[in-house]
Amino acid sequence: MLVIGLMSGTSYDAVDAAAAELRLLDGTLLLKPLGMVSTPYDEELREALAGALPPAAVPLARVCLLDTRIGQAFAAAAVRANRELCGGRAELLASHGQTVYHWVADGRVHGTLQLGQPAWIAEATGLPVVADFRPRDVAAGGQGAPLVSLVDLLWLRGRPGTPVALNIGGIANLTAPDGTAFDTGPGCALLDAAVREFTGGQLAYDVDGALAARGRPFGPLLDRLLEEPYYALPAPKTTGKELFHAEYWRAVERLPAEDALATLTLLTAQTVVDAVRGLDATEVIASGGGTRNPVLMAMLRTRLREIPVRVSDELGLPAAAKEAYAFAVLGFLTAHGLAGTVPTATGARHPSILGSLTPGRNGLRLPPPAPGPPVRLRIE
Repeated sequence: MLVIGLMSGTSYDAVDAAAAELRLLDGTLLLKPLGMVSTPYDEELREALAGALPPAAVPLARVCLLDTRIGQAFAAAAVRANRELCGGRAELLASHGQTVYHWVADGRVHGTLQLGQPAWIAEATGLPVVADFRPRDVAAGGQGAPLVSLVDLLWLRGRPGTPVALNIGGIANLTAPDGTAFDTGPGCALLDAAVREFTGGQLAYDVDGALAARGRPFGPLLDRLLEEPYYALPAPKTTGKELFHAEYWRAVERLPAEDALATLTLLTAQTVVDAVRGLDATEVIASGGGTRNPVLMAMLRTRLREIPVRVSDELGLPAAAKEAYAFAVLGFLTAHGLAGTVPTATGARHPSILGSLTPGRNGLRLPPPAPGPPVRLRIE
């Protein structure tokens, strides 16, 4: 089955569309990557989205506008990916949408909201769409994240030692072979917010870590940031920009721009390192936009010392596209009547078949249910 996974993460800069040929054969899910295209949000939509994220108060009219505009942006990305990567032969679209709120209170997730109305995607492509992946796990008592954990567990199964999968997006998360998974902390969220602040919006992120490289981490600020109670919570746990938003770091202390960015980069590295060491990892397989920051990656490698840090490209899964491929897999599982969650990873009471289905132009014709779930994932 040719499936396109659509993803926009907590950095909310673009829609990533990754196409994959997926087959389930004797318990092995075979994934052949066909490529990824990334379609940036237009500046007006990006500014509207940035202005609607926590801690902003937003009228329902703005929510409706964003749900429509994001849906249209995802639809345009899907049309492009189907044309450029699949030759117009895609069979299913799996849309994560854009997370705008993750309702966490008293250590539990009570709700989660992803915008990007899938009707626009189905209308533009004529294809069925699986969307709204996270709410079903939340309804089953789970955190609704990290949903890539199932893919990580299947993909890394059989590697020696204790390989840990790390994704560094706006929020960073880990998955261990025993099914433990959780968000480690801010990833690039605070770093990106600071870059926008210091450059007056001219830069969306610290390109090649160049700004942080010119600064020095400020120990007292780092120590204060590391006192955040979230880090001491037991897994499973999730977080988001409801906690790690621009006001979070701005209210703590003012520093020269380069020193602040060096400090925030080290905050991400240190929280990841602390989490990795708590899992007795023997190697780290990293993916996500944060892997493109050489300063951050150098900090991770220096502090993890004897634990090698590899990028997922080395194992055949492009780091920049991993999450989009993961949602292509989750969409494939849903279409075949298979669960897409691991209860130990999200804290749910049971595994769940994820998402809601929007029919395509020719109705909804799902494949026959699979005889059983995959036990491993192999990249072809």
